[in-house]
Amino acid sequence: MSHEQPSRPLEVSCPQCHAKVLWVEDNLYRPFCSKRCKLLDLGAWADESHRIAGESAMDETEIDEMILRAERGQQE
Repeated sequence: MSHEQPSRPLEVSCPQCHAKVLWVEDNLYRPFCSKRCKLLDLGAWADESHRIAGESAMDETEIDEMILRAERGQQE
């Protein structure tokens, strides 16, 4: 005889304002508490206030130079 307890939804902190948020399907803005917090976070990514740590990506000129060096090495 198994007694299943009703599971409680996960509660997380809003990444923007740190308010408690229930992780439920009805919350359209999860993990954020509101549309406002979601848009503030998006704006921070857009103006590059938020960044993912790591090496910066090469731009097109660096890639072109690398290809030219590789081609020269193959021709010599």
